[in-house]
Amino acid sequence: MQAIYEWLSFAGQETALFIVSMIPLIELRGAVILGAALNMPWYKVFIISVLGNLLPIPFIILFIKRILYMLKRFPLFSGFIHWYESRLIKHSLKFEKVSFWALAIFVGLPLPGTGAWTGGGVAALLNMRLREAFPAIAIGVLMAGVIMTAAAYGVAGMLQVFL
Repeated sequence: MQAIYEWLSFAGQETALFIVSMIPLIELRGAVILGAALNMPWYKVFIISVLGNLLPIPFIILFIKRILYMLKRFPLFSGFIHWYESRLIKHSLKFEKVSFWALAIFVGLPLPGTGAWTGGGVAALLNMRLREAFPAIAIGVLMAGVIMTAAAYGVAGMLQVFL
């Protein structure tokens, strides 16, 4: 992650942090930790990471099924795409009945394999409309942002701004 940040740092810390928060698997969770390691103010890191993490979500919800279908036709990607789809389907089966809040909580838990990108894929497989899925994912990203920021900066450090 540090190498990615250094490669992007020519544009400034904020831009680099924004781009890092859009990268799958790193997302907001890694961006908040990176921002804390760079001694950036927590509120700036929180806002940039949330916005960067949310930017690709509408595109994921709208186009992921078509992209996966096209990539499966290439032998180089086929195995990974089948694995990724089976993982998304496994997660999506849990959400069919209570999809909005289940999706929000799933995205909001800062655990490996959860996050906005996976949440967007799950929403697409559940055929959720963008206007229903995006708010659920946004709530989850905000939850993850609060959890990760509190963990990275400490609650006392966050409260200093208000005192």
